[in-house]
Amino acid sequence: MRYGISLFLGCVALAGLLLGGCAETTKPAATARPAPAKPKLAYKVGNPYQIDGVWYYPTVDYNYDETGVASWYGPDFDGKDTALGETYDMNDLTAAHRTLPMPSMVRVTNLENGRVLALKVNDRGPYAKGRILDVSRRGAQLLGFDANGTARVRVQIMAEESRLMAAQAQAGQPVALLPGETKPQASPTAAVTAQPLAPPPGVAAAAPPPAAVKPKPVVTARTQVAVAPIMPDGRVTQVPVHATNLYIQAGAFTNQSNAVRLQAKLGSIGTTNITPIRVDGQRFFRVRLGPIATVDQADAMLDRVVGSGVPQARIVVD
Repeated sequence: MRYGISLFLGCVALAGLLLGGCAETTKPAATARPAPAKPKLAYKVGNPYQIDGVWYYPTVDYNYDETGVASWYGPDFDGKDTALGETYDMNDLTAAHRTLPMPSMVRVTNLENGRVLALKVNDRGPYAKGRILDVSRRGAQLLGFDANGTARVRVQIMAEESRLMAAQAQAGQPVALLPGETKPQASPTAAVTAQPLAPPPGVAAAAPPPAAVKPKPVVTARTQVAVAPIMPDGRVTQVPVHATNLYIQAGAFTNQSNAVRLQAKLGSIGTTNITPIRVDGQRFFRVRLGPIATVDQADAMLDRVVGSGVPQARIVVD
């Protein structure tokens, strides 16, 4: 009722203003379409967030290297804002990642056909279980999995390009010194003095010279020129294809007993193995189910593992 009364009073208050325009509408005169504004560069890492019971922790990680399953997104999102605030264009070479900084550049390798492509991360996602990257439609076309919908991939951050993208975005505008330019130097600051000469015979001495004048240094401002933001070049390269297997990675523990307990818990779902590994010098006991033949089978097994109380489980390719 409160909202109905407010709406009625608002309409009454505006009736006198709107009455003259109710009888007829006129089409505004055509005007020239303004030139599109230059895109503003933005940089975002973001705070931890939770989706379907799983926490994600965005972070700057220039050592990121992960295998898994990628998917692509297209018409349903085309024209909408990305998490970075850019407009999503399914024909651009972009991707969505859950935790990498935006923007970043990643190298995506389709492990099924050997195609390699660089993509710009400017969105968050995917949030479907078992996916590590969502790429644009154009990205999927160039990587060769637009028809299948998914592919086994390796995703590696391109550290140098990503650092430069971050620097440009944080500066708000990409700038650089002109090619070959060095930092300008101030002009000499030493004082210049005049030495008087004796007058010739029969000529009166001239007035003394003025005091020495110290010239002001001239400092040239740093010359900067606009440069294009770092973007993927669209080149597809090819690497050899090797056989891969799919697994469900349920966890990794420094305490072996925790790994054994998880293995026992998941044993009824499928073959579960514990493998000792070292990461940055530290020993872990990794719990995996598999190998699994297809992505569909891996998705089904992942659902069962997550349903058993292991929400952090994920699909990996090895």
